[in-house]
Amino acid sequence: MAAVKNRYDFVLFFDVADGNPNGDPDAGNMPRVDNETGYGLVSDVCLKRKIRNYIQLTGSDTAGYDIFIKEKAVLNNEINAAYDSEEVKNASESDKVNAARDWMCARYYDVRAFGAVMTTGKNAGQVRGPIQLTFARSLDPVNVVDNTVTRLAVTAEKDAAKERSMGRKYTIPYALYAVHGFVSPNFADQTMFSEEDLAFFFKALSCMFDYDRSSSRGEMNSRRLVVFRHDDKLGNAPSWKLFNLVHAQKVDGVTAPRSFDDYQITVDAAGCPAGVEILEMI
Repeated sequence: MAAVKNRYDFVLFFDVADGNPNGDPDAGNMPRVDNETGYGLVSDVCLKRKIRNYIQLTGSDTAGYDIFIKEKAVLNNEINAAYDSEEVKNASESDKVNAARDWMCARYYDVRAFGAVMTTGKNAGQVRGPIQLTFARSLDPVNVVDNTVTRLAVTAEKDAAKERSMGRKYTIPYALYAVHGFVSPNFADQTMFSEEDLAFFFKALSCMFDYDRSSSRGEMNSRRLVVFRHDDKLGNAPSWKLFNLVHAQKVDGVTAPRSFDDYQITVDAAGCPAGVEILEMI
């Protein structure tokens, strides 16, 4: 499969209702917040985890769509396995690292997409992936609610006489987030990240929350995915100029949003630069 030949920039809008989209372990697992502005944050690592989970669930039976960074994986074992392959065994000593890197890229979707450092076991080199994501940021400041919850069961025998135990659960009543992403064909050439891979990635962005339900996250959904496809490999316009074509704001009269319908998202297609195509994935 040929590598992606076009540059892409994209904006994904997703929301959360009565949940914690990304707990901060340094803050008692409270939702991540920009302390200066009060806007909610979701890390790129959190989103990539959900994408990996979707790929692993739906594509792992297909050759080339296994996941390198998965729960409880021993990464050095995966890296060392590359050296047991015929491709690496038959390579010259000077080419073994490159052969191992190519083998890892061919086998693991997330290595092709996001890159990886694979020098912790037998050296399989380092890969800079073609897909990069920013932190997601809420469109408005978030209200973090500290909920007290109770449990009738106890953990230890010594606590059996207690009627109940108490705990805390942090949620955001509602927030709409936006994350920016970038696809570089120059790095796609190095990992052989294909158009088929890219289509799978956009599908993952659209569906990843449907396969990641939990009581702590409340209800999360991908709401709008706007993709800018450049004709030129190096791009036909700066990404910031394209992102400025996407406008999201509260509907008139709404002061405390509680659903996606409380926002209006528009795309200024007329202002799109020449050589850039707008694709609406959701």
